[in-house]
This record gives sequence, structure tokens and C-alpha cells, in this order.
Amino acid sequence: MKLQNKLTLLFFSIGTIGLILFHMAIFFFVSEFNYDDFFKRLQARAKLAAEINIYPNEKSAASQEMWGRYAEKMEDEQDFVVKVGHPDLMRFKRPISLPDQFYKDIISKGNARYNKDNQFYFGQLFKTIKGNYIVIVTASDPYGFHELEKLRKVLLVVFAISVLLTYLGGKLFSHYSVKPLRAVITKVKNISANNLHLRLEELKGNDEMGELVLTFNDMLNRLETAFSTQNNFVSNASHELKTPLTIITGELELMLGQKNISPEIEASAKTILAHTDRLGHIITSLLGLAQTGFDGKKQNWQRIRVDELIFAVVESVKKIVPESVIKVDFASLPSDEAQLYTEGNYNLLQLALSNILGNACKYSSNQLVEVSARIENQRILIVIIDQGIGIPENEQQHIFEPFFRASNTHDFEGHGIGLPLTLNIIRLHKGSIGIRSQEKIGTEMQIMLPVSN
Repeated sequence: MKLQNKLTLLFFSIGTIGLILFHMAIFFFVSEFNYDDFFKRLQARAKLAAEINIYPNEKSAASQEMWGRYAEKMEDEQDFVVKVGHPDLMRFKRPISLPDQFYKDIISKGNARYNKDNQFYFGQLFKTIKGNYIVIVTASDPYGFHELEKLRKVLLVVFAISVLLTYLGGKLFSHYSVKPLRAVITKVKNISANNLHLRLEELKGNDEMGELVLTFNDMLNRLETAFSTQNNFVSNASHELKTPLTIITGELELMLGQKNISPEIEASAKTILAHTDRLGHIITSLLGLAQTGFDGKKQNWQRIRVDELIFAVVESVKKIVPESVIKVDFASLPSDEAQLYTEGNYNLLQLALSNILGNACKYSSNQLVEVSARIENQRILIVIIDQGIGIPENEQQHIFEPFFRASNTHDFEGHGIGLPLTLNIIRLHKGSIGIRSQEKIGTEMQIMLPVSN
């Protein structure tokens, strides 16, 4: 999951939980206020009922008349007055079937509240010289119940709208939070081995993003220095080594050109000359490996037509190995010629494909090698299939390592430089190489290159 989505989800989750708690708190406090207000009204009714029934006099009669004329009528209102003996004995007739705890609270605390299914009960103990009385007033509160239902519906609608706004706010928040990071990622993606001289634009401020940019630039400085040091070392070493090798080769050829030379010396000179030539090939390969784009500058880039490139590679391989048998199949190529082009350095790509095709011919002892090309997902796929010795399965992961040679290649000449050099060239062109191989059956190499825009 991307960071922006994580931030959106986190913001949305926290906001939603906060909204739930906020709306629950509103509903709870409003309902508690309604209940408390209704019980206070019941308490006033209980006092009036006690005044009318327990203290009958002219004042209570007037109060009853005023109450009946002006007081608010309550739904399902009922009054009960019960005389009790000694309060601690709890021996009195229950006028309503209510929990014992309700009556115990009236005796012990002086009053009690109870509600069930929107029916409210309030009881109060009155102590007089005539005895102790319990007054219970009960009524329902349909209006308050409807008000709470309306409040619940309003809160649900407001909650739904708030959740939607929270999600949109989270998207906006995450977008602007990750925007500097996206800009850094875009710039970093444009930096590769062939343009290590590029740097990220430093941001204003001392926040984490600014620190990240400085860290990236510092890392790029170290990488450029390391690549430059490696490239200069290999290039200089290769150049310095080729000069004495050329002299040694010339002297050996001059020695072998003499007529009065013993067979032992001639054999030794030829052995030295062969190894000198081999060392020259290794140095040349190392020089090519070091110069595949690690100098911080882009090579001479151009649009290259793939089918023409393949024909040129086949021709060059046949010149080196005249006995090779190569079959080219372009039947799967599209009719749109614009899709046949890629961008890159022609010489480097020709060298890379020549290494793969040359290996296919060499390790198949000049049996049939098939070369095909097609377009898949806006990428050019070049496939080279041979019927050679194959590569052991446990060694396939090492074939792109410099100087590595498979255990079944002892009968073939090679230095283990060609495939690493090829991989570097293909990566330089933003491509990839895939391999499928089975020992004693053959190998299939797949080279993928981007289509030029």
C-alpha cells in the first residue's frame, strides 16, 4: 500500500472514531437531560399527589384545581399512595409490580427512579405524624421519545456526511503531505548510471524532506565518485596493459618469423603468444565493461530499428563463425513500423546481441539457432533459442557474474566477460534479460527493450 493511501486510511480512521465518539456523547447527554427533566416533572407530580392525598385541606384542594387547570397533561399518568408501617420491615402492599430494589431505594434513600419501555416511575417517601407514606407517580414520555428518535436520525445523517468529508479531507491531507516526496521520487527515477552527475533540487526549510534530499544528494556524490574511480582505474589499467602486450606480441611474432629457431623455443613462443592473445581479449572486454555508461554521460543515443539491428548482428556472427546455422523469424512483428524502433547506442546494442548469439552458436556446436522478435506490452522482445549444452540449473543465477563460467563449458573457449558486459549494456538501455535453460537440451535467452516514443 502506498504511503498516500496509508495516510488517507489513518486520517479517515482517526476522524471516523472521533466522529463516532462525538455523536455518541451528544446523544447520551441529550437523552440523559431528557430523562432527568422528565423525572423532575414526575417528582413535582409526586409532591402534589402527596399534598392532595396525605394532607387534605383547603390549600390542597386549591392546588389540585390549579394543577388540573394549568398543568401539562402527561401521557398515561397514574398516582399511587401507599401507607407503610415501620420502614425497615418493608411490609406493605406493592401498588405496582416493580423491582424490589425500587422500593428498597425509596425506603433507604427517600426516593427512587425507574423506567422501562418509555414508561417512567418515580417514588418518594413522605413521613408525617399520621404515618409514613409512599407516593408513586408513573407516566410515559412519547414526545421525548420522538425527539430522541429525531435526534438519532439527524445524528446519523450528519455522521454520514461527516464521514464523507473526513475521507475527502484525508485524501487532500495525504496528497499535500506526500507531494514533496512524490517530486523527489520522480527526480530520483530519472537518475541512473548514465547520468549520475544530476542532483536533486534542495528544499527550503529544515524538515525531514529537506534532510532526505540532502541525504540523496550525498549518496549520489559517493556513487558518482565510486563509479568514476572504478571506471578510471579499469580504463587506465586496461590502456597501460595493452601497450606492453602489444610489444610482447610483436616480439613473439618476430621471433617466430626467424628460420633458425629450435622446436622447443618455437612451441614455447606459440604458447606465450596464445596466452598473450587471450589476455588481450580479457583486457578489451574489461575495458568495454567499464565503459558501458558509467562515466556520468549518455552515450551517442539514436533511434534504432530492431529488425535491421538483428540482421547486422547475424551477419557479424556468421563472419566470425562461418559454420553457424541461424534462422531468423520476424513473422510476429507488427505491421506498424513505428513500433520496431528503440533508442540506444547502436554499437553497444550490436555488441550485446552479438555476445548472446555468438554464445548460442558456440555452445550448440553450430546446430540450428533460432532468432525471433515480437512486441509485448510496448516492449520489444528478442528471443534467441539454441540446441546446445544448456546451463546447469543451480548455476544459472551466476552466469552474469564477471569471469564465471558454467561447469560444463570446459571444452569451449571463453573468459566469462561477455554476458556481464551484455547485461550492463541492456540495463543501460532500460531493458532486461531473461533466461530459460535445460542441460543437454538448450537455452532460450529473452532480451526486452523499450519501444521508442
